[in-house]
Amino acid sequence: MQAIVYIRTEPGRGLKLLDEIKKLPEVRFAAATTGRFDIVIRVEIPDLAALGESVVSRIQGISGVRYTETSMIVA
Repeated sequence: MQAIVYIRTEPGRGLKLLDEIKKLPEVRFAAATTGRFDIVIRVEIPDLAALGESVVSRIQGISGVRYTETSMIVA
């Protein structure tokens, strides 16, 4: 399974957090963006439970991450 995770960070922390997020083993792509979100990533995970673990425990658990929005890739 794959998903796109949009991440909003605390002001001024985006690039530093991007480096940390890139190190997560499930992250296949990560980039800083402009607009509503500061970072966008694509993750590859085995199942929905692993996605929840990745987003809730790992990504949202990083100090400086304020909000995430996840979209499953369906095709």
